Amino acid sequence: MAPKLLQIGPLTERMKSHLEAEFEIVPLPMDDTQAAFIAEHAESFTAVVNVGHYGVPPDLMAALTNLKIISNYGVGYDTIDAAAAAKRGIVVTHTPEVLNDEVANTAILLWFAVSRRLVPYDAYVRAGRWEKEGNTPLTHSVQGRTVGIVGLGRIGQAIADRLAVFDATVVYHARSEKDVPYRYYGDLTEMAKECDVMIVITPGGPETKHLVSSDVIAALGPEGILVNVARGTVVDETALVQALKDGKLGGAGLDVFEAEPKVPEALFAMDNVVLQPHVGSATHETRQAMGDLTCENLTRWLKDGTTVTPVPECKDL
Repeated sequence: MAPKLLQIGPLTERMKSHLEAEFEIVPLPMDDTQAAFIAEHAESFTAVVNVGHYGVPPDLMAALTNLKIISNYGVGYDTIDAAAAAKRGIVVTHTPEVLNDEVANTAILLWFAVSRRLVPYDAYVRAGRWEKEGNTPLTHSVQGRTVGIVGLGRIGQAIADRLAVFDATVVYHARSEKDVPYRYYGDLTEMAKECDVMIVITPGGPETKHLVSSDVIAALGPEGILVNVARGTVVDETALVQALKDGKLGGAGLDVFEAEPKVPEALFAMDNVVLQPHVGSATHETRQAMGDLTCENLTRWLKDGTTVTPVPECKDL
């Protein structure tokens, strides 16, 4: 019999077709029948595929007593306790590399859109105001700026590579200094003081919650632009909204939010803010590559017990 695979979140047709050939796929109910389902079926699952932000909560992981692998669709896995999984011998995988370019491009697009006021000026033209009211005010150049990157991992490096084209001075903050030709700041507030733009692309989770604090936002200042393509929890959203209201931050490009899909309504009326519905990697090409890698991790594990892209906590399993 095919091993049972617990499906959390929606699979693409391509993923479903791939996995149906090797597993018996059973979706996790997302209604009031979930507790009864888990109580009856938890022991029968050896594998989980997670697509979306629900993740594998601790109580669910604890109930899955025979679990051996969690294949996560996405590079971020803050909704899965990978350290706890590793202690139980459960390998957690994710989908790095394949979305680097798309997320990096999204970060640059958000910065440009805010700096050059792309969204409000588009609205200005569509409303017929250009003809009636004349030319719009000047914007700020994106050339020759100091750009701080919060989290210089794979995607952060891809962003840095792109910044060279714009003669940017790149600085960065990370858990430790890296062998790169950019200035390192151990203190994020000090880095923010030097930046025209700050791009957040560090992992989410308890360790980075509100890393971009009110002090960091204040240091970025009334001419600064904050771009977040990481996780909404990394930025103190209340402090961010207040700083934008008070004119203490120049603008923001946001792809992620603390309680998404809920977005602070105060942001809707701000024309110095560009909002996106967490679509940093949302292209057909990238999502197909992510799906393929999610499936390949499960296929490889089923074949010989190894995986292609385990998360760091599980790399020795």
